[in-house]
Amino acid sequence: MSATPVKFYQVGSFAVGNRLLDPELRSAQSEQGRANSLTSGHRACQGCGEALGARYVLDAAMRASGGRMVTVNATGCLEVFSTPFPETSWRVAWLHSLFGNAPAVATGVAAGLRALGKTDVRVVAQGGDGATVDIGFACLSGMFERNDDVLAICYDNGGYMNTGVQRSGATPPAARTMTTQAVGDHPGNVFGQGKDVPRIAMAHEIPYVAAATVADLRDLEAKVEKAMGMHGARYLHVLVPCPLGWASAAKDTVRIARLATESGYFPVFEAERGEVTSVRPIRHRVPVEEYLALQGRYAHLFSPVRRDDVIDRLQAIADRNIARYGLLEEVHS
Repeated sequence: MSATPVKFYQVGSFAVGNRLLDPELRSAQSEQGRANSLTSGHRACQGCGEALGARYVLDAAMRASGGRMVTVNATGCLEVFSTPFPETSWRVAWLHSLFGNAPAVATGVAAGLRALGKTDVRVVAQGGDGATVDIGFACLSGMFERNDDVLAICYDNGGYMNTGVQRSGATPPAARTMTTQAVGDHPGNVFGQGKDVPRIAMAHEIPYVAAATVADLRDLEAKVEKAMGMHGARYLHVLVPCPLGWASAAKDTVRIARLATESGYFPVFEAERGEVTSVRPIRHRVPVEEYLALQGRYAHLFSPVRRDDVIDRLQAIADRNIARYGLLEEVHS
């Protein structure tokens, strides 16, 4: 794994106390002089996982690149809440692209920098799951196929949240959205649709693919820094719970992201050249029901009639992930 787990049992948990670590091992977020790439003043919802994810990722990328970085941002929640004209909350070289072409624009930026001889300036493309999994999918695949020197990041909140919580290709089965209502014999989003983009990226055999969440800062930062230390096409898929679209409490954003991994529903791993190289093992396995219960978008599975048939199908997805990635392997100290 990119990050070596650090355990402190004084508080009876796996909490990492930065002050107990050597300075070079501390997170970017603990540094007084961090980049603050996405600074205060933006208009994200309380508890927004995407705001957390973008700040964590870009601060780590800025540290890894020595501040020499250009970011291309697709249209979507992240762009809208951070740049209401004429204001901005970005403290990086930041470029707004259309909804579906951030990877293509980033490719152009990388080519332009190369033509100017600025080989030390790195390029990051970022967007939500709508811009990545759906609208920008062709541009993303083209970037992978050409092996362009760009790190593409998807902040996955499972829907088109900025335009009213519509279904996307990353919306999980049975989830309620405005376009997949909780009605009928098969309520919520249908099973068997959508795209597993990390595995699609692996099929392109690009240098690096990783999945992470906002619940594990050290793991997320380590993956960003590893990706920034490589060249060619790289892809990072980050789970970022959305209190508005998921109908969850703002205070539960990190908790929900952690339950997604501890249940096996969202596997956290790394891959290089199409092969899985490491996984984040489950520490304390929980049933997928614990993950679902905190989200109002799944409320129809529990009331007025409990839908054990649907819950069991979702549990089967988690079980398959656990088997596919070996997520129950022992955590070595």
